[in-house]
Amino acid sequence: MTASRTLADYYEAVVAATSAEAQVVAHWVIGDLSAALNRDGLEIEASKVSANDLAGLLGRIKDNTISGKIAKEVFEAMWSGEGTADAIIDARGLKQITDSSAIEAIVDEVISANPSQVAEYQSGKDKLIGYFVGQVMQKTGGKANPGQVNQILKAKLNK
Repeated sequence: MTASRTLADYYEAVVAATSAEAQVVAHWVIGDLSAALNRDGLEIEASKVSANDLAGLLGRIKDNTISGKIAKEVFEAMWSGEGTADAIIDARGLKQITDSSAIEAIVDEVISANPSQVAEYQSGKDKLIGYFVGQVMQKTGGKANPGQVNQILKAKLNK
């Protein structure tokens, strides 16, 4: 990031405009933003996503409106000129599911549909938690809060 003063200025502008941690901002500027710039042969001055717009996207990750995975989809839509993070999230219905009771209902459904995997998990195959998380995420289109999914799954499977 120190290779270009303009890139450093962009980074600082994003940090100033968001409550996301500086390390998260650096990850996005060095990773997704730089990749998009390189892919399109652009310099930072010609970025299709402003520092304020990237700050808005990172704010939606921080407040759990969207997951990091969904944020990548939103970033690409922003890069394509579809609007701000909030507009894209609303238009595409990408808001993350954070309602514990809604997640719990889906977890219950996944657990009841997979009795043999439940038995294996409860007999010590802890790595199967990933299978259950994947099933819940598939049923929610990737919209469930992954942290909540893990917490609810572990509580129910470890009974």
